[in-house]
Amino acid sequence: MAPSSTLTLSKVSLLLFFLSLSSSYATSRLSHDHVNPPKSRAEKLIRSLNLFPKNPINIVKGDGLANAFVSGNIVEKKFSFLGDSGPSIEDLGHHAGYFSLPNSKAARMFYFFFESRNNKDDPVVIWLTGGPGCGGELALFYENGPFHIGNNLSLIWNDYGWDQASNILFVDQPTGTGFSYSFDASDIRHDEAGISNDLYDFLQEFFKAHPQFVKNDFYITGESYAGHYAPALASRVNQGNKENQGIHINLKGFAIGNGLTNPAIQYPAYPDYALENGVITKAEHDQISKSIPDCEQAAKTCDNKGGQSCEIAFNICDGIFNSIMSIAGDINYYDIRKKCVGELCYDFKSVDTLLNLQKVKSALGVAADLQFVSCSSTVYDAMAQDLMKNLDVGIPALLEDGIKLLVYAGEEDLRCNWLGNSRWVYAMEWSGQKAFGTSPTVKFVVDGAEAGSLNSYGPLSFLKVYEAGHLVPMDQPKAALQMLKNWMGGSLT
Repeated sequence: MAPSSTLTLSKVSLLLFFLSLSSSYATSRLSHDHVNPPKSRAEKLIRSLNLFPKNPINIVKGDGLANAFVSGNIVEKKFSFLGDSGPSIEDLGHHAGYFSLPNSKAARMFYFFFESRNNKDDPVVIWLTGGPGCGGELALFYENGPFHIGNNLSLIWNDYGWDQASNILFVDQPTGTGFSYSFDASDIRHDEAGISNDLYDFLQEFFKAHPQFVKNDFYITGESYAGHYAPALASRVNQGNKENQGIHINLKGFAIGNGLTNPAIQYPAYPDYALENGVITKAEHDQISKSIPDCEQAAKTCDNKGGQSCEIAFNICDGIFNSIMSIAGDINYYDIRKKCVGELCYDFKSVDTLLNLQKVKSALGVAADLQFVSCSSTVYDAMAQDLMKNLDVGIPALLEDGIKLLVYAGEEDLRCNWLGNSRWVYAMEWSGQKAFGTSPTVKFVVDGAEAGSLNSYGPLSFLKVYEAGHLVPMDQPKAALQMLKNWMGGSLT
């Protein structure tokens, strides 16, 4: 397929990460008050991306939704960005839909599905944007989806979209994020159990609707808070397969990009990373590091007791990060090579504008009165007691079952830095821990150029990506696509 490079707004019948909301679980770089409520931190973080959603969450008023709600039902339609000027809808294989979550009062989960531009037998990949509370469209349009948003809301083909190597799903989750919605606030999720069960239910119905993809390999991917989402979903899918629950999902692996997975190990890495990269001095490093024992103890208490102790742990541990940022000033903590202007570190406002156009919502099957919530401060707030949980505890069992894990990190990201990620990966106890710890570091080469450094043993791989911040597929799109291809193909090593 050889589409034109730019699709103007007038030609499209649809126009339609942090991003993974990169450090979506984080405090604003301008806020160093350790007792700021999580919702306030979330709102400031959202502003740093130049996003201004009209609503903090999609909770629809009235009983009409309840009357029309059919539990477990999926409603999907095909759409085209190209209108009559390009390939047909059948050729493109672009889908958008809603799934009525069965374990809810009346929650509907919105998703995009793009069939592979290469081969429909390619793996099925689900991408989970971080936050918690940011829509999958951030990654779709700014990172690894088929299109980028150009000038005047034109759409530009992404030559390095992950649909070049996979059939890819972008899901607005948890409930209230993006175009996902409910009429009942009790449907808002507060932990990984609720979120992973919703996603598992969605995948079951998705494969019923698309039985031709059941045989394909399946991979879970995501960034930032997906350091929580991805391990939880992988464990849920693996459990379902073992217990013969519904359709067998051909899970082969999961990948975490610049994720928050084990906070008790990752937070103490902040001062070391900041010192190594010249963000703070040795004296400042030593002073800030005095807070590490309190953070480690608080994180341990969170894992043991849960509840309010986890919010306390976050406030204590994030004090380490805040202390660094009070010194660093206007540095972009997603990418320390860059500066932030005022509160603005990135400019993703076009996605809000595009997806709130009536013609776009109509093409996607979205109700005219529903607003796109790019990042939900309410969802973020609801996950306050989940932030500091250690999600690597279930990973060893997955590795022992032969489920592959790729942890990758852009070297320029401070917030979910590669150093903290490498430390939890190396500390994780599993049968291959010693062999992985002594594995040689090899070059990750893309088109003859060194693009990163890699360590791997058995099902576990860790990749540091050069010249990339928190959003690796945005900063190094070619390397990110090659990484995905090699990893899924078993040739990353």
